[in-house]
Amino acid sequence: MKRLMLGNEAVARGLFEAGVKLVSSYPGTPSTEITEFAAKYDEIYCEWAPNEKVAAEVAFGASLRGVRSACAMKHVGLNVAADPLFTLSYTGVNGGLVLFVADDPAMHSSQNEQDSRHYAIAAKVPMLEPADAAEAKAFVKRAFELSESYDTPVIVRMCTRIAHSQSVVELEERAEKALPVYEKNPQKFIMAPANAVRRHPFVEERTKKLAALAETDAALNRVEMGGTEIGIVCAGTVYQYVKEVFGDSVSVLKLGMVNPLPTELFKTFAASVKKLYVIEELDGVIESHLKNLGIPCTGKEMFTPLGEYNQTSIRKAFGLPVPEHRKAPQVPVRPPIMCAGCPHRGLFYTLAKHKITCLGDIGCYTLGSAAPLNALDSTLCMGASVSGLHGFNKAGGSESEGKTVCVIGDSTFMHSGMTGLVNIAYNASNSTVIILDNSITGMTGHQQNPTTGKNIKGDPALAVNLEALCHAIGIERVRVVDPYDLKACEDAVLEELAADAPSVIISRRPCMLLKYVKAKPPVKVNEDKCVGCRQCMKLGCPAISFKNKKARIDPTQCVGCDVCTQLCKLNAIEKGER
Repeated sequence: MKRLMLGNEAVARGLFEAGVKLVSSYPGTPSTEITEFAAKYDEIYCEWAPNEKVAAEVAFGASLRGVRSACAMKHVGLNVAADPLFTLSYTGVNGGLVLFVADDPAMHSSQNEQDSRHYAIAAKVPMLEPADAAEAKAFVKRAFELSESYDTPVIVRMCTRIAHSQSVVELEERAEKALPVYEKNPQKFIMAPANAVRRHPFVEERTKKLAALAETDAALNRVEMGGTEIGIVCAGTVYQYVKEVFGDSVSVLKLGMVNPLPTELFKTFAASVKKLYVIEELDGVIESHLKNLGIPCTGKEMFTPLGEYNQTSIRKAFGLPVPEHRKAPQVPVRPPIMCAGCPHRGLFYTLAKHKITCLGDIGCYTLGSAAPLNALDSTLCMGASVSGLHGFNKAGGSESEGKTVCVIGDSTFMHSGMTGLVNIAYNASNSTVIILDNSITGMTGHQQNPTTGKNIKGDPALAVNLEALCHAIGIERVRVVDPYDLKACEDAVLEELAADAPSVIISRRPCMLLKYVKAKPPVKVNEDKCVGCRQCMKLGCPAISFKNKKARIDPTQCVGCDVCTQLCKLNAIEKGER
């Protein structure tokens, strides 16, 4: 049977067919759907872990027990999981272990566009890169075979275009495996120096064997001979663009294994064409390998290391005519903004009103940096707001303390904010941490987390009590506010900043987009009272606009949060009626 599948859905199908028993992940676009689709198979135990390091270690534990396991993450998540990855390369596996890493060229939903191939090279583990959904499913199964045959973790590199595009996938049966008897093997799995030093030669020898496989396995790396004037080396989504632009008029070496790379295959292919090009998004990893082999090729001097490629950019690079496309109608620019009724808006308005320096974090609340709120001063990585606040205040002393806060979401706090708060308590900075608790992992599409009281399937689970956790860490001043209550927000922020002690404010209200959250009747503007002061526009709410010098409320967007009614001193914005 065949089905049209997203790349991420095809990965999940591959996990099912490969007999995988455990998947542990942290959500991160564009990788999130891998675990969400995998959770639909009852044969696979799936979970959301607090962060990617934990997820990789959970997968290791399952592999140690002898079953096939996996974890999925976006490219910056691999930074978090790098610690276990590098040593997993030494230990190897019992059951097959595969990490799925989704890169995000052009940064559609990311803070950088790092190239994950460097991790595979540095950790000395094989990496496969599929070019469509069908190949994604096939490479999942092949990755587990390689993992067990070569005693290694394997990385499968996805990217936004493959993860979120569709192609036809052939469905097959699941290869179920019985739970093996566990046998202790301390020399292999206890990475004390004496054991690790003996495992390193194994890793180097394994890399040589995998490189030899890359030379001959056409299911991974294949040559498609066409015209001999031009030869192109490519992988992943770029392969699709190359085929659409050139068809069979050029010869193509399509790589499916992007680490380790072959040697003789490259030399033979280069000798079969007059001019060799390497087309790869982001860094010139393949190009550098070819040039180190002494193979002349053209790469990054012709193609940018920035963002995504497409058919048009490749045509332009080769000086080929670009087909004319019907011009899309001009539409007004719509910058990203927090939703109408977003529970973070009232808190951000308070910070902006009092010109408080605010270190931000990774989440939908990063949109608090946008006009007109302009409430954030920095956003670095998961959890950095809390640690950064401590450093900012230690450096600035009284010039910073009492004037600076940080904001972090509930899911991000569980991911990597807790340790920063421990540092604040232990090393005693007068810092105020604001946890924006919207009762969900909002940015990646409403996944559960350890504070929500539900697991990945929506079943009841332990809910971490944030107040008790902060107290246990050593923070005595912990208070909860409703961000829809502007006065409560203002009182909490100013009082905690004035206190001579570290503190936590939990701004708690569920995301307005959650299914169980019901909107109130939309508010309305009494035009007789409205004087056009535009004070309400400072909220940056998309439901509020101006026409004929009067405020207007879009009833199709307004959810009746009443924040704007508190802001209007003339009572021109009135609560709606049921």
